[in-house]
Amino acid sequence: MRKQDKIFVIGHKNPDTDSICSAIAYCDIKNRTFQNKRYVPKRAGQINEETEYVLNRFGIQPPGYLSNIGTQVKDMDIHMSPEADKSMSLKNAWDLMQENSIVSLPIRDKEGCLEGLITIGDIAQTYMDTTDSYLLSRARTQYRRIAETIGGSVIEGNEHGYFTEGKVMVGTADPDKLREYVRENDMIILGNREEDHLQAIEMNVSCIIVGMDIQVTENVLKLAHEKDIVVISSPYDTFTISRLINQSIPVRYIMKTENLVTFHTEDFTDDIQDVMIKHRHRAFPVIDKKGKCVGTISRRNFLDMHKKKVVLVDHNEKDQAVDNIEKAEILEIIDHHKLGTLQTMQPVSFRNQPVGCTGTIMYQIYGEQKLEIPPKIAGLLCAAIISDTLMFRSPTCTLQDKMAAGALALIADISIEEFAKEMFKAGSNLKDKSPEEIFYQDYKKFIAEGDVTFGVGQISSMDEDELKVIKERLEPFMVSECGRHGVSRVYFMLTSIMNRSTELLFYGEGSKEMAESAFGMEADNGSLYLKGVVSRKKQLIPALMEAAQMQNEYA
Repeated sequence: MRKQDKIFVIGHKNPDTDSICSAIAYCDIKNRTFQNKRYVPKRAGQINEETEYVLNRFGIQPPGYLSNIGTQVKDMDIHMSPEADKSMSLKNAWDLMQENSIVSLPIRDKEGCLEGLITIGDIAQTYMDTTDSYLLSRARTQYRRIAETIGGSVIEGNEHGYFTEGKVMVGTADPDKLREYVRENDMIILGNREEDHLQAIEMNVSCIIVGMDIQVTENVLKLAHEKDIVVISSPYDTFTISRLINQSIPVRYIMKTENLVTFHTEDFTDDIQDVMIKHRHRAFPVIDKKGKCVGTISRRNFLDMHKKKVVLVDHNEKDQAVDNIEKAEILEIIDHHKLGTLQTMQPVSFRNQPVGCTGTIMYQIYGEQKLEIPPKIAGLLCAAIISDTLMFRSPTCTLQDKMAAGALALIADISIEEFAKEMFKAGSNLKDKSPEEIFYQDYKKFIAEGDVTFGVGQISSMDEDELKVIKERLEPFMVSECGRHGVSRVYFMLTSIMNRSTELLFYGEGSKEMAESAFGMEADNGSLYLKGVVSRKKQLIPALMEAAQMQNEYA
């Protein structure tokens, strides 16, 4: 099941332009550096309008959505089952299971879809039922399968026909005694006496089985042909034939077809463990996205499960990471934020630089690896820097960011100012969005001293009137949103790119006091006007964290 080693590169939830574009760029770097691994960009949330504009502008497909990076059934070593269909005999099924060391055999149709399941226990139970002389006829057993099972061949009659009536008998009694027991359409196992063969034909049986490779006379074969009686020759003795013959019934007769416990390749292992414990089957069929049965898994597969491998870009906070990040194997982190709460089981490559954008770090890595930057990727990274630094107006912006953006703009053949206006205009087009969509478009969750959990959203716009409209729509929404997802205080930054200022909205017990303490001013009509504050990362969050710590110390 496991092919080329796949590694996901993913940014934070509620992704911005930097997290998306940096993930795409890093995959380009890695895939051009390592041939035996495949790096795949992913996103942990919906793409906003600004990022969508950037991707469309440079003709790049958005990364696939990955909401949960926990281990799935497809990350387990799925046991590939041999091909088996419902017409095969129990003996064929038993032999397959022994050859492949499996205890459960999925039965598929011609398209590979699951039709049923047979286990070693099912076959053993059938073998133990030795008193049912009508088993073969009730199971509609094919004569060819009967001959195969007893190591023989059909020497007269239609081998593709089916035994559908009567019982199976061993003809060891004298002819007169046999007449009392043998009925029309029965199947009878006989020895070498021609008179027994002729009498069986006279009684119009369905099938005659002759053991020990005994030569059947031409006269018997002729009469059998005239009455459409099947004659099977076997090298085995009568006892062996009678012992083996029940193994010729088709799998379809005993396979389970209802209430099958199956899993899908996309199921998360956390969700299937309780089901496995409840049913305690030895193996469970696995169905892929196309509805095909690809094999089986058992509880033992949890021991050698393969965690998903991931590289995180533009974040290192657990609350901002894709769900179930603790179940993944983190290989690298590339970020430009403060150290967060993520923990790893082993040392990882962690590159964290005090620059305004992860895209700047990507530009540096291209240079370090001596890789030429494709014009489309250059456009993405330039857009990321413009977005994260608010076109170099943010205090997080460094000389490295400006130099990187300038070089990337040349490669992408764009004018930074013209492109920035188009990009910010596309990103601030919020008139058709709901308050919830606006609030969570660029939202992050933080934990401060005293277990104070607060969330901060931000919208940046070049249009002052648009910010006023957004404020009116967001204020009632913040009231209903406070208290959800374990967040006791909510803040929202209405950032004016042109004025380099932010109006900070807040709601929740203690939110006003924390904001006033952070910036040393009193709120006016439920908000704070913060001149020169445009960066959540560098200007707002540190101030709020310090204020929360002070509140905790004096509480």
